[in-house]
Amino acid sequence: MGKVNKKLNLANKPKTRKGKKILINRASKIVENDKNCLFVKGGRTSEAVNDLMQELFLLKKPLAIQMKRHNPFHPFEDETGLTEFSQKFDASLFVFGSRTKKRPNCITMGRMFDHNLLDMVEFNVTNYVPSETFNMPRPTLGAKPCIILQGTEFETDETMKRIGNLFIDLFKGPSISQVRLQGLETIIQVTSVGKKVLFRVYKTTLLKSGTKTPRVELIEIGPRIDFELNREKIASTSLWKEALTVPKELTVKPKKNTDTDVFGTKLARVHIGKQHINTLQTRKMKALKKPKGQKKPKA
Repeated sequence: MGKVNKKLNLANKPKTRKGKKILINRASKIVENDKNCLFVKGGRTSEAVNDLMQELFLLKKPLAIQMKRHNPFHPFEDETGLTEFSQKFDASLFVFGSRTKKRPNCITMGRMFDHNLLDMVEFNVTNYVPSETFNMPRPTLGAKPCIILQGTEFETDETMKRIGNLFIDLFKGPSISQVRLQGLETIIQVTSVGKKVLFRVYKTTLLKSGTKTPRVELIEIGPRIDFELNREKIASTSLWKEALTVPKELTVKPKKNTDTDVFGTKLARVHIGKQHINTLQTRKMKALKKPKGQKKPKA
């Protein structure tokens, strides 16, 4: 758990020690916890949406919370239900599945900032192939995936930039300092083709290549999903900047008068004030003492 910022401002003070621990864990921190994701079913859902949400839930585990009951929410009309769930379960990400006549297979993905809606995107599922079809072993639970964003829209279009960032936020996994080569076993590829977003999952296999670097082959393990962008609710520029604010305790102050040469040696310049050599205190030795009759030279 990260360091808690100052004091807790609680409207309702906890009555038990366990309740206080939970509220401290939910409070804002200098180093935030890994983001949890809520998987919520709407009032009505199709079988394909249920299976798809289960697949995404397994990819997101253990940072995932699955709601079993149906909730008659309409996120684009009123996001209050999702924000209340976000605060209750301390989850800043959500995946919402629903079914209507116009949108039979609908998936809504979004994220919160300070338990208020930040971004939200609604997709129609046009194609879905479950992972069971590929008959391949599932990724290791909690493994850090490698996410690839493919398509010029992720670089040129502002809305697609946010959508790409949202996919990274959803599936990036836990925050870790290092990853060994064998640990990079899951590849998630998100491809943008016009208004469609293609979601693919691969597993890496390391083969002998005759050198120290192994030969890498990708095997598709599923699920294979084709999303079609329907509606989006993107945060304003000011709110986006506020969400990206880094605490002062984590900002690295630039070091002045330092440089690094081509060999990687760090060079620094130190500014020292004027020194008066005549007044420096030196070590007194008997051999260096002046005779008693010799006078000191005038300054």
